[in-house]
Amino acid sequence: MAPSADAAAPAPTPPLAPLIATQLKFLLTNSSLPIKVVQIWSGCSSGRYADRFTLGIPFCLDYVYWDFLYNAMHPKVAPDVIFGQGDEGFQPLVDYDESGNGGKSCLAHWDYRDPGGLLCLVEELRLLYIEYQKKLVEKVDDARLKFEISTVLAKEGIEVSMVSSTGRSDEVKFAVPLLDLDLKMMVPGCPWKLPQKIHLQAIFPVSSSYLSVPSAPGLKLTSTPDLKSLFSVDGVKLPAWVDGMCMAEYIPTLEEDLKLQVVDASASIGCRRRFIEALAPAFGRPLEADPIFCRKATVLSISGIFTFLVHFVIPLQFPKQQPILTLQSCQHCNSQGIPITSPPRNSYPWSPRWEVTEMVERIYDYLADECQNFKKLCSDGFPQAK
Repeated sequence: MAPSADAAAPAPTPPLAPLIATQLKFLLTNSSLPIKVVQIWSGCSSGRYADRFTLGIPFCLDYVYWDFLYNAMHPKVAPDVIFGQGDEGFQPLVDYDESGNGGKSCLAHWDYRDPGGLLCLVEELRLLYIEYQKKLVEKVDDARLKFEISTVLAKEGIEVSMVSSTGRSDEVKFAVPLLDLDLKMMVPGCPWKLPQKIHLQAIFPVSSSYLSVPSAPGLKLTSTPDLKSLFSVDGVKLPAWVDGMCMAEYIPTLEEDLKLQVVDASASIGCRRRFIEALAPAFGRPLEADPIFCRKATVLSISGIFTFLVHFVIPLQFPKQQPILTLQSCQHCNSQGIPITSPPRNSYPWSPRWEVTEMVERIYDYLADECQNFKKLCSDGFPQAK
């Protein structure tokens, strides 16, 4: 007889022991890094409480995954930590003891009553892991990499890691923080909770043979996700990597270009805000609008007895790029009961040199005709793809 669905379902994970849960909550609330909880489980199959979890710790533009093992029977005791596969050489506590710095570790002064104990431990281990990876890279037998390391590792916040893959040569990845700017201060009322960063990722193949003209590294810009509301690194054209160049030469030019673009992106918020404000005389006061980054707005429009919404999505490159319009009927739904919407539209007359009042007037004139086509499609019962 086949087991029932209830019998096959895995048992739910019990809650973390209260003292342990407090430590984890404090970590997730107060860390300046986007640490994530991957898994929670119990060390005892019949335990009342879970007492261990896997954390994803940001490192070198990726994550390392470490298991933190508490004991629900003795929650006042500090956790053990199991590091990731391939990091058998990372033994921070042993190294601390050998260097005589064991007394500096937060584990030497562990106090279960301090909710920040786990946060201190994670921060301490991450810093030690950064140094561990730097030492691994410094041992690489590659003259070019040794030169790169000697010239850029002094830059504050830089991280490096060895990247080993089956079937191909090892690589060294650099994560270089760019722009010494407080990006949050550039946006009044900004809701960001975590610091926003832009990094240059540079990947160098490890080669023990001498090359008179080594190939350019793999280069890529990355940013924290929230920053895309202000500035997208995807559209940035990287400066060319000239033969014989090193990162110490490349980075200043890149930072200069980036700084100008970020300042322009900050200034463009004002342009988008003036456009949204200009909607009111023609369309009436917007029902909704993004007050911080000014990327979206919605107005209510009426043509005879036909009532519809117009959603504006304003690109970061405004006014070089025009807003994308989507019409949504207030009176017609598709077979799933979802209001019918038009495909996104940006084929209306536009010039970035117009004043915002003229931009809005041209959009208003375009919609006066376009809404009739949309009304007909809605009335004919043809649902429009969202």
